[in-house]
Amino acid sequence: MRKPRNLLFDRLAYLGLRFLAMVLHWFPVNLNLQTARLFGTIWYTLDRKHRARALANLQRSFPDFTDAQRRRIARLSVEHMFMLGVEVLFTTRLVRIETWRQYVEIDNFQQTLSLLMNPGQGLILLTGHYGNWEILGYVLATLGFETTSVARPLDNPFINDWVFGVRERRGQKILGKKGATPEVTQLLSRGGVVAFVADQNAGSKGVFVDFFGRKASTYKSIGLLAMEYQVPVVIGYARRLNGKFNFRVAAQDIIWPRDWQDQSDPLRYITQRYTRAVEQFVRADPCQYLWVHRRWKTRPKGEEPLQYD
Repeated sequence: MRKPRNLLFDRLAYLGLRFLAMVLHWFPVNLNLQTARLFGTIWYTLDRKHRARALANLQRSFPDFTDAQRRRIARLSVEHMFMLGVEVLFTTRLVRIETWRQYVEIDNFQQTLSLLMNPGQGLILLTGHYGNWEILGYVLATLGFETTSVARPLDNPFINDWVFGVRERRGQKILGKKGATPEVTQLLSRGGVVAFVADQNAGSKGVFVDFFGRKASTYKSIGLLAMEYQVPVVIGYARRLNGKFNFRVAAQDIIWPRDWQDQSDPLRYITQRYTRAVEQFVRADPCQYLWVHRRWKTRPKGEEPLQYD
């Protein structure tokens, strides 16, 4: 049973974050991003547990890299994580219909836009914990495309309502991951658009597919939804450019229903293909991936658990 939350502490944390957001907005966003990188470096230096986890993940994913290369990637990965926190606070103020082109460039996205402009088509959008994964749905909502993102609620209910509420007022609907299935199925049955961050560890009930040369437990639900509603799956990303509040939004791959029709195991095919697409854009700039999360925590039956904590 989860320990009850201290609502007084949660409220104070919320007020503290609101005050921090106010202070940050006194300064240019890119100056704040430089400060965030500094705090990320400090956190990386002091937090031995997460540093060791990131380095272990990198050791297994890039065995040919030198130790110095892996340490650099791990440190920059943490810096990017801190930068994301600043970007979330600034996105709603900076990214508007009349300004979005100043901050976002779109690449290899024409087919995806065609799908989004086809009402009743139904579509699944996927990304990973890479770059600024939060801005993808927000930019689409700003451009007038109705999307629904499935996300894990933040632990602090006051911060959760504030952060998600601001984004939803701009047109992006967000569903809590727990209990979202009925609404997701209704959306897809009506030809709606649903977005997921698709690289979490799925536990013992997931399907194991290759990710950086190792089996990774991956949720079955995305593939099952695509198969049931016969909708395309677009895998995309928002890559940070030059360490500033600028991003390249692109589609890495599109999986069409015809692609899995003749596969002997369509579920595994879909899951492996979108996982491979995530790996491809991570390899293009591994510094922007969240290497501290436990993507490979669950192991196939009979395999020894990973020891990185």
